[in-house]
Amino acid sequence: MQRVSKREYRRIVNSWAMYDWANSAFYTTVLAMFPPFFRELARSAGVGEADATAYWAYTTSIGLLAAALLGPILGAISDHTGSKKKYIASFAGLGILATTAMFFLKGADYRFASLLFVLGTVGVAGSNVFYESLLPHIASKEDIDRISTRGYALGYVGGGTLLVINVLWFSFPETFWIPDSETAVRVSFLSVAIWWGLFSIPLMRNVPEPVVVHIRGEGEGALGAGLWRLFQTFLEVRKYRQLLLFLLAFWLYNDGIGTIMKMAVAYGDEIGIGVTEMVVAFALTQFVGIPCTFAFGWLAGRIGVKQAILSGLSVYVVISIFGFFMTTATHFFILAIAVGLVQGGTQALSRSLFSRMIPKGRSAEFFGFFSTSEKLAGMVGPVLFGVVSQLSGESRLSILSLIVFFVGGGLLLSRVNVDEGCRVAQENDLSKGVR
Repeated sequence: MQRVSKREYRRIVNSWAMYDWANSAFYTTVLAMFPPFFRELARSAGVGEADATAYWAYTTSIGLLAAALLGPILGAISDHTGSKKKYIASFAGLGILATTAMFFLKGADYRFASLLFVLGTVGVAGSNVFYESLLPHIASKEDIDRISTRGYALGYVGGGTLLVINVLWFSFPETFWIPDSETAVRVSFLSVAIWWGLFSIPLMRNVPEPVVVHIRGEGEGALGAGLWRLFQTFLEVRKYRQLLLFLLAFWLYNDGIGTIMKMAVAYGDEIGIGVTEMVVAFALTQFVGIPCTFAFGWLAGRIGVKQAILSGLSVYVVISIFGFFMTTATHFFILAIAVGLVQGGTQALSRSLFSRMIPKGRSAEFFGFFSTSEKLAGMVGPVLFGVVSQLSGESRLSILSLIVFFVGGGLLLSRVNVDEGCRVAQENDLSKGVR
C-alpha cells in the first residue's frame, strides 16, 4: 500500500474492519434462526427428527464444498487483475440475493431452503476470501494482529446488534407490527440482506486496491493467468513447510470450531431447547466475544500468537465434553458464554498468523488456497456429525466426537515454527520494494 497519513490509515483500516460488521449478520441471524426454521420445513415434509438434523449438516457441507471449489482460481485471478473489491461485491451480491429470497420460504420446501443456504454460504465465504486477502496490504506488520482482532470484534458487535433486534421481533412480533413469530423469522432474513449491503459501502469506497504484481510467464488473460498462478502455487507450496504445517493444524481445529457454530442450534432444537432461548444464547456469544476477541489480541502480544490459539483450543475441548451432557437451556447459555470467550480470538489470530507466513504480492491467491483447503477440510466435521447422528439416532455422540479436531489441531500447531515461516514468506515476497 502507498504511504498514507495516520488519519487516512485509520480510515482505511476501520473501513476494512466494517465488512466484518456487515457480513457477520449472516453468521449470527441466519445461523441462529435458519437451522430450526429449516428443520420445521423438513418436518412439514415428513422428515424425522434425527434425519432433519442430518440433512442440515449435509446442507452446510455442500455449501462449503461449493465455496471451496471457486476460491483458489478466483483468488489467483484477482491477484492478476487487481480486482479484489470487485470480487467482494460480486460474492456479497450473491449472498445478499440468496438471503433476501429466504424471506419467501414457506410450507415444506426444505430443498429450496437448502439451495438458498448453499448460495448464501458461497456468497459470504467467497467474499471473505478477497476481504481477508486485503489484510496484509492495508495493515502494517506491527498492527496485523490488532487489526485482525478488531475486524472480528466489530463482527461481533454488528452481528450481535442485528441479532438482538431480530430476537425482539421474534419474541414480540405484534409490538413491531409483524403478524406472528414465523413471519418475524423471515423478516429477520430480509434484514440480514439489507444490513450486509449497507455496511459493505465503507470498504468499497475507502479501501484501495493493492498494487498488482505480475509474475513472469503468467500471460495476459485473466483466467489463463489465474490458472497459471494457481498451478505455480501448488508447485511452490513445498517451499512453505511451516505454512503447510500450520494449514494442517488449522484444517483440523477450525473444522471443529465451524461444526460447533453450524450445528449448535440444530442440536439444541433436537434435544428440546426453545428457539428463543437458543437465539438469545447466540446473541450472548456475540457480546461476550467483543471484549474477549480484543483480549486475545493482547494475550498474543504477551505469550505469542501460537500459544494464545492453543489456549483457546483447550477451552474448546472442555466445551465438547460439556456439550455431551447438555440437557437444559441453562447448560446452553453456559456453553454460549464459553464459546464467546474463545471463538473470535482463535479465528482472528489464525487469520493474522496465516497473513504473516504468505508472500504479500500473492495474498488473494494464498487466501483462496487457504479458504478452499479450510472449506474442504471443514466438510468433514458436519458430515461426521450427520453420520453419527443418523447411526446413533441422536446427536449427543456427535458433539463428543469433535474433540479429535481440537486435540489433533493443537498438537500440529505446537510444532509450527512461526519465525521460520515468516522468514520464508519474506524471501519469496514479489511485492518487496513496491509502493
